[in-house]
Amino acid sequence: MGKRREFSLEYKKEIIKLITEQGRKVTHVAREIGVSEAAVRRWVKEYGAHGNDAFPGKGKLRPEDEELRLLRKKMADLEEENAILKKAIRIFTKPEK
Repeated sequence: MGKRREFSLEYKKEIIKLITEQGRKVTHVAREIGVSEAAVRRWVKEYGAHGNDAFPGKGKLRPEDEELRLLRKKMADLEEENAILKKAIRIFTKPEK
Protein backbone atom coordinates (compact mmCIF):
# COMPACT_ATOMS: atom_id res chain seq x y z
CA MET A 1 0.00 0.00 0.00
CA GLY A 2 1.44 3.38 -0.97
CA LYS A 3 1.93 6.46 1.11
CA ARG A 4 -1.01 8.84 1.27
CA ARG A 5 -0.45 11.86 -0.92
CA GLU A 6 -0.74 15.33 0.56
CA PHE A 7 -1.69 18.48 -1.29
CA SER A 8 -0.95 22.04 -0.27
CA LEU A 9 -3.64 24.62 0.31
CA GLU A 10 -2.55 26.49 -2.82
CA TYR A 11 -2.79 23.35 -4.95
CA LYS A 12 -6.28 22.57 -3.70
CA LYS A 13 -7.36 26.17 -4.37
CA GLU A 14 -6.08 25.92 -7.95
CA ILE A 15 -8.01 22.70 -8.50
CA ILE A 16 -11.15 24.30 -7.02
CA LYS A 17 -10.73 27.29 -9.36
CA LEU A 18 -10.59 24.97 -12.37
CA ILE A 19 -14.00 23.66 -11.40
CA THR A 20 -15.75 26.72 -10.00
CA GLU A 21 -14.34 29.48 -12.20
CA GLN A 22 -13.44 27.71 -15.42
CA GLY A 23 -16.39 25.31 -15.38
CA ARG A 24 -14.29 22.16 -15.76
CA LYS A 25 -15.95 18.88 -14.79
CA VAL A 26 -14.92 17.24 -11.54
CA THR A 27 -14.49 13.89 -13.26
CA HIS A 28 -12.01 15.30 -15.80
CA VAL A 29 -10.01 17.29 -13.26
CA ALA A 30 -9.84 14.34 -10.86
CA ARG A 31 -8.64 12.02 -13.62
CA GLU A 32 -5.98 14.53 -14.78
CA ILE A 33 -4.47 14.94 -11.32
CA GLY A 34 -4.88 11.29 -10.27
CA VAL A 35 -7.19 11.92 -7.33
CA SER A 36 -10.59 10.41 -6.66
CA GLU A 37 -13.66 12.35 -7.70
CA ALA A 38 -14.90 12.13 -4.12
CA ALA A 39 -11.79 13.90 -2.84
CA VAL A 40 -12.10 16.72 -5.36
CA ARG A 41 -15.82 17.12 -4.61
CA ARG A 42 -15.01 17.23 -0.89
CA TRP A 43 -12.41 19.96 -1.48
CA VAL A 44 -14.95 22.05 -3.40
CA LYS A 45 -17.61 21.51 -0.74
CA GLU A 46 -15.27 22.32 2.18
CA TYR A 47 -13.92 25.42 0.45
CA GLY A 48 -17.45 26.57 -0.33
CA ALA A 49 -18.47 26.16 3.30
CA HIS A 50 -15.35 27.46 5.06
CA GLY A 51 -13.36 29.53 2.55
CA ASN A 52 -9.70 29.97 3.47
CA ASP A 53 -10.23 28.10 6.76
CA ALA A 54 -11.27 24.95 4.87
CA PHE A 55 -7.89 23.20 4.89
CA PRO A 56 -6.08 23.97 8.16
CA GLY A 57 -3.38 21.29 7.72
CA LYS A 58 -1.97 18.45 9.78
CA GLY A 59 -3.17 18.32 13.34
CA LYS A 60 -4.70 21.77 13.17
CA LEU A 61 -8.32 22.70 13.52
CA ARG A 62 -10.35 25.44 11.92
CA PRO A 63 -10.64 28.39 14.34
CA GLU A 64 -14.25 27.63 15.28
CA ASP A 65 -13.45 23.94 15.85
CA GLU A 66 -10.45 24.87 18.02
CA GLU A 67 -12.63 27.21 20.08
CA LEU A 68 -15.21 24.45 20.55
CA ARG A 69 -12.49 22.02 21.64
CA LEU A 70 -11.16 24.52 24.20
CA LEU A 71 -14.65 25.24 25.55
CA ARG A 72 -15.36 21.52 25.94
CA LYS A 73 -12.07 21.04 27.79
CA LYS A 74 -12.81 23.98 30.07
CA MET A 75 -16.30 22.61 30.79
CA ALA A 76 -14.89 19.18 31.65
CA ASP A 77 -12.33 20.79 33.98
CA LEU A 78 -15.06 22.83 35.71
CA GLU A 79 -17.27 19.74 36.10
CA GLU A 80 -14.35 17.89 37.69
CA GLU A 81 -13.66 20.80 40.08
CA ASN A 82 -17.36 20.92 40.95
CA ALA A 83 -17.40 17.19 41.77
CA ILE A 84 -14.32 17.61 44.01
CA LEU A 85 -15.94 20.51 45.86
CA LYS A 86 -19.14 18.51 46.41
CA LYS A 87 -17.11 15.66 47.91
CA ALA A 88 -15.23 18.10 50.14
CA ILE A 89 -18.50 19.61 51.38
CA ARG A 90 -19.85 16.15 52.24
CA ILE A 91 -16.67 15.30 54.13
CA PHE A 92 -16.63 18.52 56.15
CA THR A 93 -20.37 18.57 56.90
CA LYS A 94 -20.64 14.99 58.20
CA PRO A 95 -22.19 14.93 61.63
CA GLU A 96 -19.77 13.71 64.27
CA LYS A 97 -20.67 10.58 66.18
